[in-house]
Amino acid sequence: MGLYADAKSIAERDPAAKGIWQVILLYPGFHVLISHRLANWFYRRRLFFIARMISQIARFFTAIEIHPGAKIGQKLFIDHGAGVVIGETAEIGDYCTIYHNVTLGGTGKEKGKRHPTLGDNVLIGAGAKILGPFRIGDNVTVGANAVVLGEVPDGATVVGVPGRITRLQDATVRRSVELDHVNVPDPLEQELCVLFSRISRLEQSLGIQPEQRAAAKKIHPEAKIDGENLFEKNSDMTEEPEP
Repeated sequence: MGLYADAKSIAERDPAAKGIWQVILLYPGFHVLISHRLANWFYRRRLFFIARMISQIARFFTAIEIHPGAKIGQKLFIDHGAGVVIGETAEIGDYCTIYHNVTLGGTGKEKGKRHPTLGDNVLIGAGAKILGPFRIGDNVTVGANAVVLGEVPDGATVVGVPGRITRLQDATVRRSVELDHVNVPDPLEQELCVLFSRISRLEQSLGIQPEQRAAAKKIHPEAKIDGENLFEKNSDMTEEPEP
């Protein structure tokens, strides 16, 4: 366990890594873990100045800012790392993955717990912001550039601004190398497709065949509902009107 386990986990999860020694020598995400373990040791002994000095030096060399008071579990993978900020009362579980420009921040100047808590096996996409003293459950995926302002249940996928839950999966912890934080469903698009499908069925039941449907097909010909093309399901209603 410990730092060697961290390095081994990074090497297994990063397809660009050529081995553990490359991770140990060249990965800023691993270097900042070393410095944080040391800074946190001093912080827990109330040697705050030394702890903060270590974290500032690490920030200078890695472009990753982790407050020495943050609690970090085993096998954290900070990929690329530049711009990552982790606040003082943040807590991170085991086997989490964080991409660049991620912020685990607070929303005010109050004392006490003010930063998020991440469960195990959480993936946070590039540019995402998680702000506030709430919990992100196990096996959660936060899409790139999402802004999460409230608690997220186990197994959820969150996208958008503000963050919206798009799907829930089995919450059992999986040690998989799933690093996709871009190809996640858009809940707004799903809702629009459902609404459009309902309108289509209503028009069909009333025997209405408006010419506007042909125009709609030109605007969004790939609209899908339940995995099927919406216009193919209603092809009899989307033909071009006769001149």
